[in-house]
Amino acid sequence: MLFSRNPDTIISCRPHPHSPIKYCPAPHSVVLGPAGSAVLPRECRSLLCMWFIVKGPPIPLVAPLGGSVVLPCYVDELLPMKDLEVEWRRTDSEIIVNLFLDGKSRAEAQQQDYHDRAHFFTDQIQYGNFSLRLDNLRAEDEGKYTCTVYSQKNSGQILVEIKEVEHLSVSGSDHLVSASVGEDVTLNCSVDSHIPPEHIQQVSWRKTDENVNIQVLRLQRNKIQSDSSDERYRDRVEFFTDEISKGNFSLRLKRVRHGDKGVYMCQVKTEHLSANTTARLEQLGESTREHL
Repeated sequence: MLFSRNPDTIISCRPHPHSPIKYCPAPHSVVLGPAGSAVLPRECRSLLCMWFIVKGPPIPLVAPLGGSVVLPCYVDELLPMKDLEVEWRRTDSEIIVNLFLDGKSRAEAQQQDYHDRAHFFTDQIQYGNFSLRLDNLRAEDEGKYTCTVYSQKNSGQILVEIKEVEHLSVSGSDHLVSASVGEDVTLNCSVDSHIPPEHIQQVSWRKTDENVNIQVLRLQRNKIQSDSSDERYRDRVEFFTDEISKGNFSLRLKRVRHGDKGVYMCQVKTEHLSANTTARLEQLGESTREHL
């Protein structure tokens, strides 16, 4: 409802789609009284044209693949539960993501892809919180959603966008890595996704074969922790520091020894995601440098 000191201001109430009364019979004016209170024309005083504003997030949302995200939708005032309807839809297809009607969530109205994934906070609806939790996020969940709230003779709507579903893809060598004793070798590991390097919290290289789990080298919040290396690798391993900003976390292993042979795992972690790749180091023989 719009209030104004101008007597030409018109009552404007958008109706609930199932309401038999569509709007106040008019046009009618709403004038503010001396104390600032609204004075309704007599014809409309028996009608409750409830005006409310639906609110949502100020910016698009970013969430991790396989994780959960809350799509905010709320009002600042309590609405009567009678005739309350809340509808979440995709804007690109009009698919119903979830529906609250007649005091409960209507799972039967959901599109099948959202069964057991899209949930209201049902205990919060009475307080004006109509947010939706979407679980087990998929890449196709990116897009725009509308939250439409109908209450008696008025309705409101907010647009919420999942701008990005983050994924983390890590790749390495697709073949065996060969080296001779005494030589230097590179074990490849790079992030093949849109995640900026500064969002990567940890990169850990470990030797993981033959029932061993040896810390080779670790990068924590963009700082190389050389003292984290097992003594067998200390002073022999390093990152390519100039390449880290490009998402390249390959490892240089210097002066290869017989005991270095085996499987190495590069694990990359962000706040919500984790992925890894492995490299297998094989030895072909003694370095020719040892015989010079």
